[in-house]
Amino acid sequence: MKVITAPSAGFCWGVERAIDIARKNTGEDRRVYTDGPLIHNRQMMEQLEGEGIREVGDYQSQSPLELENQTGDVMVVRAHGVSPERRTYLKNLGMTFKDATCPDVGIIAGKVKLHARKGYQVVIFGDPKHPEVIGILGYATSGGHVVSNPEDIAALPDLGEEVCMVSQSTMFVDEFQKLASLLVQRFPKAVIINTICGATRERQDDIYTLINQGVEAIVVVGGRHSANTIKLASLVEKNGLPAFHVESPEELDVSCLKQYAKIGLTAGASTPGYLIDAVREKLEAE
Repeated sequence: MKVITAPSAGFCWGVERAIDIARKNTGEDRRVYTDGPLIHNRQMMEQLEGEGIREVGDYQSQSPLELENQTGDVMVVRAHGVSPERRTYLKNLGMTFKDATCPDVGIIAGKVKLHARKGYQVVIFGDPKHPEVIGILGYATSGGHVVSNPEDIAALPDLGEEVCMVSQSTMFVDEFQKLASLLVQRFPKAVIINTICGATRERQDDIYTLINQGVEAIVVVGGRHSANTIKLASLVEKNGLPAFHVESPEELDVSCLKQYAKIGLTAGASTPGYLIDAVREKLEAE
């Protein structure tokens, strides 16, 4: 079968930066911890653990941490960021503090913080259980609300005239625009800020490029908890093609994939290149 790989497949710059920060702080005389998974890719986290980088806490970075710290130990903030309260908590653990928050997520937090200081009610388009949204919501000190569908917009209370809307960085662009339009209908003076990151937009655009190149199905490589990976698989299906979301080449349903002569291949922003290569090699061998 012929395999066409999306140019954007693999690490985004925010993920590369987070991994680089964690790796640069490893050493024989210190331990490096991440508050929850640094990135949403199980295989990469296992590799980092082998390099001395240990994930502690929980998926949403909310549970207390019980660590026996020693001088020189390092706490690294995950790429998804954390709330200001969590940041203060981590800084007070008595460890060296390193912030690996994706700068794009940091920009979103900054916009929320700025508008909250002005008294705006903040509406965030995203998954209320996702660590990025939980972290950003912490900056909405004047009032924060998470929405994911039109029903959530309709259910919002009267927020007054000063309303600001942002998005989790890994959402669908068209869905954000749709919900933003509905929000403006309810709150005409709402400030709309599209904060979906460039890496997410590029990956979504590449899905359409693969479809225009005539692929019959698309394999999406990435973690089960990776929001942008899940969105990519969903986008494929929304456009009428079969999507095969796998974390590794071992998960490929080769017998099913053999029916397709041309297959597209893409991956989430936290998927390491070696996994993408391994999947492509297995596909091309069929």
